[in-house]
Amino acid sequence: MAVIPSLTDFTFMEAKKAKMFVNTPNALAGNNADKCDTAAADFQSKETGLIDGVGTEDEVLGQIRSLVSLLPSNNEDTDNYTECTDDLNRVCAELANCAGDTAIALSQIADNGEFFETKADYAKDMVTGFIRLNGATVGAVANRSEVYDAEGKKTETFDGSISARGARKAADFVKFCDAFDIPVLTLTNATGFMATLCSEKMMAKSVGELVAAFADATVPKVNVIIGKAYGTAYVAMNSKSIGADLVYAWDNAEIGMMDASLAAKIMYADADAAELNEKAAQYRELQNGVASAAARGYVDTVISPADTRKYVIGAFEMLFTKREDRPSKKHGTV
Repeated sequence: MAVIPSLTDFTFMEAKKAKMFVNTPNALAGNNADKCDTAAADFQSKETGLIDGVGTEDEVLGQIRSLVSLLPSNNEDTDNYTECTDDLNRVCAELANCAGDTAIALSQIADNGEFFETKADYAKDMVTGFIRLNGATVGAVANRSEVYDAEGKKTETFDGSISARGARKAADFVKFCDAFDIPVLTLTNATGFMATLCSEKMMAKSVGELVAAFADATVPKVNVIIGKAYGTAYVAMNSKSIGADLVYAWDNAEIGMMDASLAAKIMYADADAAELNEKAAQYRELQNGVASAAARGYVDTVISPADTRKYVIGAFEMLFTKREDRPSKKHGTV
C-alpha cells in the first residue's frame, strides 16, 4: 500500500502514529525504532522525499486545506484565483538579506507573505512550493544556502551547489506545475553540483531530469538570478538556454562559467597571490558581471532586489496568455 502515496500528487503524514513502508522495518538488517525507524514520518519526509508535510492531525488537515486552496482542479480551470489584497508594487526592502534562505525570500515576494513549501524536510538545498502573485498561484523553485528556524536562528548551511536529491525534487515539482498549467518562478543562486560520492551516483540522471522538466514545460517561466549563477548549474536552473521566457538578475548577481578566483588559478597557474587577485578581479568584471551577462542576452533586465515583486508580477501578467504548441508525441522518456 505504500506504493499508493508514491502515486499521489502530495502526501502528508501524522508525526507520531503514522507508519509507511514497503518492507516492514524489522525485516531490514540493523533497523529498529530507536536507531532508524524506516516506517516513521521523520524518515519518510527526510530520506525518501515522498512526504510533503508532517505534523499533528490538526496541523496536517490545515496544511491540506492551505494546499488545496492554491491548486486548480485541472489544467483548464481557473478556480484557484483570488482577489489580491496586497500592493502589487510593494517594495521588499529586506529581500536582499534573504538571498540565503529563499523560503523566506519567496514569502516576502508573495501576496500577503504567504508561501506553502512542499517537501520542506527533503533536500533542503532546494526550495519548492506555491505562492500567490496578484491572486494567481505560481509554483516556485529556488536554490538555498542557509536555513533559518521560526526564531530567526540559522540551523543549517549549504555551499551553494545543487544536490542530486535537490535536482530531482525540483524536476518533479516543475512537472506537476506544467501538468496543471501553473506558472513557474525560479530564484537562482547556484555555483555548481554537490561533489560527494553519494550525490555522484545519481547526479547526471537527476540534473538531466531537471533540465528536461524545464525544457518540456510550456507554462510561463520566469527566472530571477539573486546571487551566483555559474556554469551548467545555472543552465539547469531555468535559464534562457532551456526555455525561460524572462530572466531578471539582481544588480549584485554574478553570472558566468565559473568562479573568478578559480578561473584565474587555471589561466595563471604560475602567478603569485597578488597577481591572482588582480586577474580574478578583471575576470569578475569582464566575464561574471551582471552587465556582461545582460550584454550577451542572458538577462533581460537588471533589477534592484527590493523591486523583485513588481517585476515578477508584471512578467507573469504579460505571459498570462502564453500558448506553446509542441510536436505531437506519446510521452517523454526522461
